[in-house]
Amino acid sequence: MAKGTLPGMAHAGLLFELMVLFIGLPAAYRLAPVRIPALPVLWLAAGYACWQLARDPGFDRGQLWNPAPLGSQFASILAIFVVVAALQWAGVHWLAPKLEWSLARRHTRVWAMVILLYPVLSVYPQALLYRAFFMHRYAVLFPATPQGGLMLVVASATVFGGMHIVFRNPLAVVLTFLGGLLFAWRYQHTGSLFVSSVEHALYGCWLFTVGLGQYFYHGVWPKPQ
Repeated sequence: MAKGTLPGMAHAGLLFELMVLFIGLPAAYRLAPVRIPALPVLWLAAGYACWQLARDPGFDRGQLWNPAPLGSQFASILAIFVVVAALQWAGVHWLAPKLEWSLARRHTRVWAMVILLYPVLSVYPQALLYRAFFMHRYAVLFPATPQGGLMLVVASATVFGGMHIVFRNPLAVVLTFLGGLLFAWRYQHTGSLFVSSVEHALYGCWLFTVGLGQYFYHGVWPKPQ
């Protein structure tokens, strides 16, 4: 069905689903009086997204992997990353020197496990939910114009950043919103969840390496120290 042609009831149903999954669920998690493991909740939501995409004949399942565009995108990904990583390192070095390389220096084995497992257990499920699912499922809620495409990217980044309220600090929300803009644009531009996930994993692993990982880790709930 083309953008903007949904019947009123279907339109309302999609809006309700969006509100529950991408606003209600993170808010309920954030306000929960007890700590709940974050990853299983993410996996359940991503599983629902995967089920919906699998049964949608209008979704190109090839986009869930499609590594072919990585070669043409690699220079762009690396150039942006070098600039952003340098700025993040400078911020940590000057504003929070005690955090600099803290996980890698003090808990090297944990850091190595994060670098190995984070892309698989966290990055790809997030990409599936916040990019492949969100940007296909709710595209009909936006105008079928270049401006509508940009609005969809911003909406994806907004719910992606908003989800990080579960970590109870504003830095996680701001950084993931900015990253979400880049990752959603990359997915929209390439049609490759693999390429978008590689870029996402690069930034996430860097945050854990440079010393900002505690702001993105539920083990420090309710507040980073």
